[in-house]
Amino acid sequence: MFVDICRIRVKAGDGGMGAVTFHREKYVAAGGPDGGDGGKGGDVIFQADTNLSTLIDFRYRTKYYAENGAPGAGKNCSGKSGKDIVIRVPKGTIIKEANSGRILADLSGEEPVVIARGGKGGWGNTHFATPTRQIPRFSKPGLPGESYDLILELKLLADVGLVGFPNVGKSTLISVVSEAKPKIANYHFTTLTPVLGVVKVEEGKSFVMADIPGLIEGASEGVGLGHEFLRHVDRCRLIVHVVDVSGSEGRDPVADYETINQELARFDSELAQRPQIVVANKCDLASQEQIDAFADYVKGLGHPFFAISAATKQGLQPLIYQISSLLDTLPPMKAYEPDPVAPYELDPKDKQKFTITIQDGVYIVEADWLMQALGGVNMDDYESLQYFQRVLRFSGIIDKLEEMGIEEGDTVSILNFEFEYVR
Repeated sequence: MFVDICRIRVKAGDGGMGAVTFHREKYVAAGGPDGGDGGKGGDVIFQADTNLSTLIDFRYRTKYYAENGAPGAGKNCSGKSGKDIVIRVPKGTIIKEANSGRILADLSGEEPVVIARGGKGGWGNTHFATPTRQIPRFSKPGLPGESYDLILELKLLADVGLVGFPNVGKSTLISVVSEAKPKIANYHFTTLTPVLGVVKVEEGKSFVMADIPGLIEGASEGVGLGHEFLRHVDRCRLIVHVVDVSGSEGRDPVADYETINQELARFDSELAQRPQIVVANKCDLASQEQIDAFADYVKGLGHPFFAISAATKQGLQPLIYQISSLLDTLPPMKAYEPDPVAPYELDPKDKQKFTITIQDGVYIVEADWLMQALGGVNMDDYESLQYFQRVLRFSGIIDKLEEMGIEEGDTVSILNFEFEYVR
């Protein structure tokens, strides 16, 4: 089964918790804090693999989680970092954020790409020792790892894309000019998946050709198979438009040519401007008048024209040389640059956003980041509570409560932890 688009969820590992420990050694009094930091969470890494040609594996496994960092330990021992998870995808896979459609990476090269970064480990209580706070009984929790819902979309890496109506001889053409072995039969939609073949021009020179199946009228709107595979034409540097010039199925070659071009333009207006070679196939079944009439039409549009018969291998060599020569003058294959991060994601102030509501006289404070801040607080330790109070003051929560008219003795609720407000 050929699968070229799927949705998965990935999550990097959370950072480990910092340790709250104190040095204990015979004859060493008041050894002081020695809690180590937590380990970093593992990253989620994507790597292009030339041995893969489809995204079928992601139909059966849709969740990928990296390992969490280990908590810190005594004697200033840091926790072990979580293991990264490496996800292998076919070359040419584009990774998008599912909710926004933002492109995160284009796996067209050899370099691995980190998509979700693991959270940093939390600080052990060693970091909180000061001349006036010599026995800190609290630490920092690790930060959570990044998580994304992703769309994986495979766009084949081919220099040349063969387009045209079903049964015009695209599969026969790619089978005789390369080592590709597509299924060939005299009925529509014989080819159900894109087929790649390497065409050798001469020693040390070759190009990749792709047979794009299923293009008919309405393909850009989901008719036939075309809407499934039009995305694979997107990267092609050159389009070879194959037309049955003999009209063996009762269709007009000019009408066929115009219909396919309209579908390409409807799918992506840039495709209509892509360099194109028009190939009149099945010339062994056509009259010279049919060939000449279609040739005059194509040349009038300014496109190179070749009359061939893929079945008898007539006229193939000049076509291959022309394709190779034209590719030498064209820009490199299209690559997708990652979209810039939206400004709000870069603003550190957003990490301190919060909401305060009043219900039955209770001031309820809500904020995603408070989970990390409150997670390392020891409610039985005075110095730890002082530290948390400074966090609330620095983030603006205390100022907002006072602005809303809170009075001493009023109840404040943070993550279901309630306490009385004291000035």
